[in-house]
Amino acid sequence: MKRLPLAAAALGGLLLLGAAGCEGKYAEPFKDAPRSRIDNGAPADLIRMPDGFSNAATKCDHGNRIYVAYHGENPYAAIAVVPGDPTCAGQR
Repeated sequence: MKRLPLAAAALGGLLLLGAAGCEGKYAEPFKDAPRSRIDNGAPADLIRMPDGFSNAATKCDHGNRIYVAYHGENPYAAIAVVPGDPTCAGQR
């Protein structure tokens, strides 16, 4: 029974170190993968939802439909790609 508090303290320390390692992720400017080009030519279609729900944006890229769900200015989003979307035919 004396080992249980020691094991719990060790596990807590490991979790704390793991969380501290991710602390500066959102503060790192432009630590993305290299880009070949930026497509600002065609605007994205925005889907605005009522307050409390996530908004969405959609755009074609190389014949694929990309959806991004986001909530305000928060630093997170959900991304979905529909490969070979027929509505994106001929759009490169």
